[in-house]
Amino acid sequence: MKRYLLILAAFAMASTATAAARNPRKSTRAARLEAAERAADSLRAVTARQAALIDSLQNLAAALDDELYVEEDVAPKIDTRTPEEIAADSVADMHRRMERKEIRSTFETDDLTVIDTLSSGNDALYVVLFGDNSWKYVRNREVAKDSTIFEKYWDTKSLFPYSSVTKADIPESVVVTLVDSTSGFHYPYKGAVNPRGKFGLRRGRRHQGVDLPLKMRDTIYATFSGRVRISQSVRGYGNLIIIRHDNGLETYYGHLSERLVEPNQWVEAGDIIGLGGSTGRSTGPHLHFETRYYGQSFDPERLIDFPRGILNREVFLLKRSFLSIYSNAGQDFDDEEANEKQDKQEAAERAAMRYHKIRSGDTLGHLAVKYGTTVKKICALNGIKPTTVLRIGRTLRVR
Repeated sequence: MKRYLLILAAFAMASTATAAARNPRKSTRAARLEAAERAADSLRAVTARQAALIDSLQNLAAALDDELYVEEDVAPKIDTRTPEEIAADSVADMHRRMERKEIRSTFETDDLTVIDTLSSGNDALYVVLFGDNSWKYVRNREVAKDSTIFEKYWDTKSLFPYSSVTKADIPESVVVTLVDSTSGFHYPYKGAVNPRGKFGLRRGRRHQGVDLPLKMRDTIYATFSGRVRISQSVRGYGNLIIIRHDNGLETYYGHLSERLVEPNQWVEAGDIIGLGGSTGRSTGPHLHFETRYYGQSFDPERLIDFPRGILNREVFLLKRSFLSIYSNAGQDFDDEEANEKQDKQEAAERAAMRYHKIRSGDTLGHLAVKYGTTVKKICALNGIKPTTVLRIGRTLRVR
């Protein structure tokens, strides 16, 4: 390195000296002498600048040498913590990862060009480089296999292969890792929305997922990395995709207009899996989204903040009490249709509500005539009597 820098400096000084020594005016000895003195001054200035440059380059080279130098005989570091301290640190780290966070969707790679794949030093993991200078870890699924997840209860035809598993078989609580350095999260589709249908009992009717409003053929994404277990048309669900993930969870994507993945196919978080629609027992375009553990459903809003489109935490403590007592079968979409019908009826009733702010001279009889109703109905809507004195400024519901 130093030899190369000295040769470079010598070449530069010689070139500068030659250029500086040229003198277009050679008519007199005085002119030539003056030109020689100017050339000498220039050469001295150039030499000083290049000497400083050489020093800087040598310092940089030395710094790089220090950074890249690895001592071969360094003794391995010994963990001096006691088993109790190690356990305490592990618990503290787990609590930290369970804390509420704002984990946004991973970047999408469908339109990106893969320019290289690099080894990470671990056969189960490699690094993918994309054309926009981004990169991500990807697991080698030929190496990183987990037979307990992707073989036990694995059925690409039956919607519910967990008939032998009861709620009592599931532990009181299970630690579920949602994302880490090798796996990400993606909102089911672009654009955060308020769920139209919530999880749980609604007017005595069950609903085992959330309904996310969308437009026909909106792009649907895999929420977490995993393997497709179901990709078929199912009564009620319509076009349905079920993905099982490394952590044992399964996510359901129902009412799709088109399915773009096949059973046993591996997908990464953010991969396109289908298009939104209104197939099956559906009252309009929306995504019916479920989260289940060993077939038992729980509220997806425990994981995802749907109005903001973010994941709530890295690690989730799934308690058995979160699981639905109605989870031993698929969603009953007769109930969903009934809920939807009642929702629309209530929305229409809310839209038809009318209110009136009392002014001087208003009477209940006058208001009944004005709004095409009766005094009795106005009194019932507001919990008042026909003899109630109307105070100016009070607001009454009249329809």
